[in-house]
Amino acid sequence: MAKRTVKAGITGKYGTRYGSSLRRQIKKIEVSQHSRYTCTFCGKDTVKRQAVGIWECKSCKKVIAGGAWTVSTTAAATVRSTIRRLREMTEA
Repeated sequence: MAKRTVKAGITGKYGTRYGSSLRRQIKKIEVSQHSRYTCTFCGKDTVKRQAVGIWECKSCKKVIAGGAWTVSTTAAATVRSTIRRLREMTEA
């Protein structure tokens, strides 16, 4: 595995290359993409990233389409709330 330090974390593999501000941005992205997320189907913290936008729950084996670095994006949340609001308007 690549060398890393406490301060650099996952971006220690880049060493002194690319500048500190870019490495800081990349650290935020890479930490979020490698972390585990809660499954909306079974409720366990077992959702991991398989590829860009493909997330799989290791417990219930459900495959979810999501964002590139996180399971749910802000745009997806906006779309879900809009669809829910429109559905409630048509039912009422």
